[in-house]
Amino acid sequence: MERKVGIIGAGISGLLACKYALAKGYQPLVFESRNTIGGVWTKTLETTKLQTPKSFFQFSDFPWPSFVDTLYPSQTQVFDYLQSYAKHFDLLKHIRFNTNVLNIKYHKGPSHEENNPPHWGGDHNGDPFGNKGKWIITTQHLLTQIIEVTQVDFVVLCLGRFSDVANIPEFPIDQGPEVFEGKVMHSIEYSNLDNEKARELIKGKRVTVVGFKKTVLDIAMECATVNGVKYPCTMICRTPHWNVYQSIPWANMFLNRFSEFLIHKPGDGPLLNFLATLLSPLRWGIGKYVENDIKKKHSLKKIGMVPNHSFLQAMNSCLVVTAPEGFYDNVDKGSIILKRSPTFTFHKEGVLLCDDSDYGTTKPIKSDLVIFATGFKGDQKLKDIFASTNFQKCFSSSSNETTPLYRECIHPRIPQLAVIGFSESFANLFASEIRCRWLFELLDGKFKLPNIQEMEKDVLIWKKSMKTFSPKYYGRPCIGALHIWYNDRLCKD
Repeated sequence: MERKVGIIGAGISGLLACKYALAKGYQPLVFESRNTIGGVWTKTLETTKLQTPKSFFQFSDFPWPSFVDTLYPSQTQVFDYLQSYAKHFDLLKHIRFNTNVLNIKYHKGPSHEENNPPHWGGDHNGDPFGNKGKWIITTQHLLTQIIEVTQVDFVVLCLGRFSDVANIPEFPIDQGPEVFEGKVMHSIEYSNLDNEKARELIKGKRVTVVGFKKTVLDIAMECATVNGVKYPCTMICRTPHWNVYQSIPWANMFLNRFSEFLIHKPGDGPLLNFLATLLSPLRWGIGKYVENDIKKKHSLKKIGMVPNHSFLQAMNSCLVVTAPEGFYDNVDKGSIILKRSPTFTFHKEGVLLCDDSDYGTTKPIKSDLVIFATGFKGDQKLKDIFASTNFQKCFSSSSNETTPLYRECIHPRIPQLAVIGFSESFANLFASEIRCRWLFELLDGKFKLPNIQEMEKDVLIWKKSMKTFSPKYYGRPCIGALHIWYNDRLCKD
């Protein structure tokens, strides 16, 4: 019997899930709130490019067209590539566009007693459909406002972490955006503007952007390009990160099997652990060399932006960001001004930095426009999709806790459901593809999962390892430290 698979999201992970579902004979139903595919690549800043070479961002069975000869394709080129992939495998007819998923609810199968919570592989036999339950997906069409209910046998959540639910800091009463006489927006609003409208918005204005990751760097560069030193863009940074240019060659030192050989990996025997301990000074030394190289090339000490965490921790937590070409040149020229402060408040003329050294004495940074590039609440979006509070409690919204997913795909306590694309990698497209292949081989009965207790034990071991790899940012879902080893585990399964 043909089983229905509900896929929520038509970004990279959703397209891959749809393609592999079709390959295994399932009937995919993809729900997408936008009017097109592409996820975060649907609408980005004009200057946005791939952060990794295109060979790291390529479907295994659909190479880039030969006319895309740049190493780091632009947003438009990436979007066209995804469109071509969807058309080539005839995926569009399976996607319901402009359809927002209000919630999903699990209906227990007849094999479960009323007081027995459903778990993966009913009766612990490892069968993904062993519970004989169904998922009820409630959706609303955004144009017609019609609400529909769809029943499926399996759900794949491809929601992504970097869209939709904006993360905006909270402020004390009378110290927030309400006292500011200018305009305040989140980067998601800015990204949704047409390129021409975005340029008009920032032209001739004193712009302040908040954050220090990829989006804020791109916005600051656009402001610098449009306004130059006459109206410099101010960046407020709470936590500096290791932001580097794409052309720096040493990144490959951390993206190979030898570099992972120097790390203590979950499940390694005494000999491998001994060798990792013996050779760990080599990895530390390489990391220090890279840190010194970055600090020297970008004058981080001079501009006061040396991170407090090591470069190795940043790599292990997927926190190394590629800066746009010319970013630090604009800092030197003065068209981008960097300010470091743990917090800030609003003033009617702009923002006040809350630096402990001179708090209360600083003058406001006069601004016409303040843009928050402070990220998104991906964990919250994942929790809110469930109608059941019990399932919501399975996901932590704390930044200090990892999302408890076996193989970064399966929650042991939620049956007939997988999460794809939530955990980062240095090659996100490839990570999503191999996860989708793994998932649909599982659904096809090619292998079985261990019991719930063993899966939860595996999750705890991975969590413990992340604390070792990156004690400050271990709560971020990331396989950066061991992405090759992780892929090997999926292949072995």
